[in-house]
Amino acid sequence: MTDDKYSHLPFRPCVGITLFNAVGQVFVGERIDTPGAWQMPQGGIDEGETVEQAALRELREEVGSDQADILLVYDKPLRYRLPPRLIEKLWDGRYGGQEQTWLAARFKGADSDINIKAHNPAEFRAWQWVALPDVLNLIVPFKRDTYREVIQAFQHLAHS
Repeated sequence: MTDDKYSHLPFRPCVGITLFNAVGQVFVGERIDTPGAWQMPQGGIDEGETVEQAALRELREEVGSDQADILLVYDKPLRYRLPPRLIEKLWDGRYGGQEQTWLAARFKGADSDINIKAHNPAEFRAWQWVALPDVLNLIVPFKRDTYREVIQAFQHLAHS
């Protein structure tokens, strides 16, 4: 998916959060910069930050609430490469993609606690709860393999 011009670029350390509600649906947000492209909360891991700390920070920034209990940390980092057209637009062209550690968490708040405009700049223009398998149909193609593995890893939590 990426050409030789970018193959030397490292992967950005990142966390991804599969946030389940009480009925087993997961949170997805529609990206402000890409209408029609939905994703689960995710973001970079700051220096000195644990994966769990990064996940809760990202939830505060992207969802507007960190009222969540971490259920499981997936033990295998997942990578995806950015399409070449995005590499120079994101992170000053320093990364060829992301290496993500995924966590599953259970949202303990109410829908009224969600505020996708809580952080400036906001990342999402809209949000919804969806069934975990349906997430795959909403994701941009270059992230689908990662999401396929996340769905498989956390599907048992959708019903607990």
